[in-house]
Amino acid sequence: MSSLFTRTRLIGLALAAFIAGLDQLVKWVVIDQLDLRVVRHIELLPFFDLTYTENYGISLGLLEATNMEMRWLLVLVTAGIAAVVFIWMMREVLLGDIIGLALILGGAIGNIMDRYSLGYVVDYADLHIGGFRPFLIFNIADAAITIGVVIILARSLFLRDKDACDEAGLAAERADPVAEK
Repeated sequence: MSSLFTRTRLIGLALAAFIAGLDQLVKWVVIDQLDLRVVRHIELLPFFDLTYTENYGISLGLLEATNMEMRWLLVLVTAGIAAVVFIWMMREVLLGDIIGLALILGGAIGNIMDRYSLGYVVDYADLHIGGFRPFLIFNIADAAITIGVVIILARSLFLRDKDACDEAGLAAERADPVAEK
């Protein structure tokens, strides 16, 4: 096995594939098995419903694809972003960073599959508190992307300085192994 496919990177690839597959499986269940496309809305809990929505744009409905050219442009742009995330993930060595990137990659692939096959992304998860909706209607892919971004941001804000200090300390130790501690 080459050094490109380390154990942590394989874990990341498996997690990305799992997220993309889970996203597509749940969309199949809510659309085909629960017939949400026709029913439109199913109340499940006082704070969570299934509500069918077709998202023709990207996050927050931005850059809405109103024609075929825009649809395929969005497929290309999101595929390009997924490729960048994949390359970034393959360059990382720390499992925490790889997990965050894998969540983003898996979510991106799940939504790209929708946009490619349907022309839009299927959203269905409707989290609310009474009439207040703190989030737009979303799907597993969206949730994975959001969680992955939070992990990457948290690690870069709170753990990178510690990692850099640890690396600097190890480098100093290697340079002068008899230095006082």
